[in-house]
This record gives sequence, C-alpha cells and structure tokens, in this order.
Amino acid sequence: MQTKKMVLATSNEGKVKEIQHFLKGLPVEIQSLKQWDNVPEVEEDKDTFAANALKKARVISLFCGEITLADDSGLEVEALEGLPGVRSARFAGSNASDEENNHLLLEKLKSVPSSQRDARFVCVLALFSPDGAYRIIEGTCEGKILFAPKGDGGFGYDPLFFHEPTGLTFAQMEADVKNKVSHRGKALQKLRAVISEFI
Repeated sequence: MQTKKMVLATSNEGKVKEIQHFLKGLPVEIQSLKQWDNVPEVEEDKDTFAANALKKARVISLFCGEITLADDSGLEVEALEGLPGVRSARFAGSNASDEENNHLLLEKLKSVPSSQRDARFVCVLALFSPDGAYRIIEGTCEGKILFAPKGDGGFGYDPLFFHEPTGLTFAQMEADVKNKVSHRGKALQKLRAVISEFI
C-alpha cells in the first residue's frame, strides 16, 4: 500500500513522537506543522471537544492539502457540572500555568467530599481529508480529583487526577502505563483501525 502523508495539527514535537509510536507499522508519513510556513491560527471557540478538534483538523487540512489529525482534550469534573471542560487549558485565564489551573480547581472543590470528586479525562481526535471526509474518535478515562497534587510527571491536571485501578495519579505513572489507561492512549489505539480504513 502506498504511504500517505498525514499532518498533525500541532507544533508539539512530544505529541508528534507519541502519535508516531502509536501508528508504527501503518502506511502513513507523519508531519508536524513545523514543516509548513504561515500556518493559520485556529481559535478553539467551540463548546465541545469534538467541535474544536474538527475545526482544527478542517482548517489545517484545507491549508496543507493533506489528511490532517487534530485533537482536543480536557478534564470534566462532575461536581462542577463538567467544568473545566473545553476550557481546561485556560481555566484560570488565557495564559494560565498548570499550577494556576490546578490551584483554581482545588479552590472550587475545597468543600466537596472525596465521594463526590468524580472526574474524567476526555480526548477527541478528528481526522479530516481535503475531500471533506472525516472521522471523530473519542477516548475517556474515569478518576477522582485529589485534595492535593501527587507525583511530578505528566502535565496539566495529571498530579490531581487519581486513577483508582492503578492506585496512582497520572503524574505518578510510568509513560507506558499511562499510555495504556489514559484517555489519549485509548483514543490513539482506536485511531489505528480508523486510519486503516480512512486511507
């Protein structure tokens, strides 16, 4: 089968490497946005992860003329009616640090007991072809929000997100364990099958 190019709607080389690892063996040549000039900025202004991911994938695909993969992900906390949700990265403001976002989350949950701190991480991948065909893939991971951070790995809300089956926060997990149980890992595992039929 002929190898097809696939552009990732990200300049994050760590994310590129992660996706390359998951798609090893498939006839796709993965490119990051760093290989393109004057890439349009895509504002994530939709109210669902799927809509944001699809918007990014569509804009970049039509710009590059290649099949494009984009993702949007975040944390949904039951006691906060799904917040921070699509605003996960900018929960405490548009340029908020991970620490500021985590601090605000703990502040909002300070009077919520352990039994009511259920949360889930969501990752939505959107695959878009310049001919207009697309697929949406979702992965989720259930957990609880701790009262204080634990672990120094990962990023974002990982130190607060406790995964009960492993007894660890995402920030305490080795990368290979996290890849098996995480929302992104599950979405990427599903992506393999979708790419095989999509290309």
